[in-house]
Amino acid sequence: MEWRSIPELVGWAAERYAGTEAVVEGRNRVTYAELGARVERAAAACLANGVQAGDRVAVWAPNSLDWMVSALGAVSVGAVLVPLNTRFKGTEAADVLRRSGTRLLFVTGTFLGTSYVASLRRAVAQGPGLPDLEQVVVLSDDAPADYRTWKDFLASGDGVGAAEVRARADSVTPDRPSDIVFTSGTTGRPKGAVITHEQTLRAYEVWCDLAGLRHGDRYLIVNPFFHTFGYKAGVIACLMRGATMIPQPVFDVDTVLANIAAERVSVLPGPPTLHQSLLDHPARDAHDLSALRLVVTGAAVVPLRLVEQLHGELGVETVLTAYGLSEASGIVTMCRQGDPLPVIASTSGRAIPGTEVRVQAPPGEPGEVLVRGFNVMRGYYEDAAATAEAVTEDGWLRTGDVGVLDASGNLRITDRLKDMFIVGGFNAYPAEIEQLIGLHPAVADVAVVGVPDARLGEVGRAYVVRRPNTVLTADDLIAWARREMANYKVPRTVEFVATLPRNASGKVVKGELRRP
Repeated sequence: MEWRSIPELVGWAAERYAGTEAVVEGRNRVTYAELGARVERAAAACLANGVQAGDRVAVWAPNSLDWMVSALGAVSVGAVLVPLNTRFKGTEAADVLRRSGTRLLFVTGTFLGTSYVASLRRAVAQGPGLPDLEQVVVLSDDAPADYRTWKDFLASGDGVGAAEVRARADSVTPDRPSDIVFTSGTTGRPKGAVITHEQTLRAYEVWCDLAGLRHGDRYLIVNPFFHTFGYKAGVIACLMRGATMIPQPVFDVDTVLANIAAERVSVLPGPPTLHQSLLDHPARDAHDLSALRLVVTGAAVVPLRLVEQLHGELGVETVLTAYGLSEASGIVTMCRQGDPLPVIASTSGRAIPGTEVRVQAPPGEPGEVLVRGFNVMRGYYEDAAATAEAVTEDGWLRTGDVGVLDASGNLRITDRLKDMFIVGGFNAYPAEIEQLIGLHPAVADVAVVGVPDARLGEVGRAYVVRRPNTVLTADDLIAWARREMANYKVPRTVEFVATLPRNASGKVVKGELRRP
């Protein structure tokens, strides 16, 4: 590995690939040398505003050049990145900001018709406040009086010399945390997986090698940057190989097709639903997709027909599947180039080099998937009890997923111990959704399960017990939920029941609810 830290990688890429296009964002085209200069300017502004090594800095914004520059600028001065899900409502974002002790927040202005600034201010006014948050920078030309614009923030660092920035970047050691990715557990309480610079760099150098990412590739990054798949298998991987990044803030199949054709996109990772929607689009043949050569997918069962179509109809040379989770740096297993199509479709591949995967069951039988190796998180942020529950004394991470290992070591995920279900590539946690729905004044009891959906793979179904003498319809509850939680968490259907099935210990028997 050629780099000790992410700031070292950014500087190396700026020199090594200086004239190569780094980012294409509409008409804006930025070379690697220019990207390095922008990150350095953002880092200078962070220094001018008192950001110290170890401070948490959050970014709550869609995929964009400004996301990359603000995040990499903060990480370059030793700050710990806290990416926030753009689908969060203000209360959900404020909760993560509070729990992480974030000092500086970069936030988008208006996105998809929603003012994130107004949403955050509303949540802070109504909640317990954000005592650690010292500064909010709006990634636009307008900001409220007590916040700052991106332009003003960058200008504040103009008096900081390049030598000072580089000295701080050079002081970032491999064992320091690079980011905290918050992921909800079965209790519904967000937990932050702490990952170091060394873990990130080693894991995504492996990813680049196994995927075959190379200099000259043009990578359409539809996977959100707030997710490891978008930030690390996207931005970090591209920095390593000198690939061109084309960030897309929202998944829209027409825009994806147009981008692939116009920018000669060669690499398109994403969940199976993304690729299926391309194949099924009636205007697909009107676009030149011939440059597309590499697809990496996962996050759900991958139909063999999808893999065959990508190879046969689109001529994609390499289609790979993988499995990962935030607590394992986002990558646990991956198929290898040359694997047979049925292996790629029916499994998530084998353990990445330098790690071990085992299943707590006899060979060929399903059991909990355990992972051990350099990729396992340093722990949950300020949560020793949850860390001890998740990671054994001898270093095995309990994933909470159920899987089967074949004789060749290929892993097939079959179920989820934690009842999690995946909505279009996003992890949805029933306990968290139940906790939120339980706040509705007409809801006495609730249980949420994942049910199959032709488009998204799975969606939520809520079983609800109404409070006495209340009138609540399914449409009312779904509309209320859309105001209170990220869209992928919102149950698509609601069934009202007199009682929920429970076992002797009082736990809801979700197996009964899942039966057709």
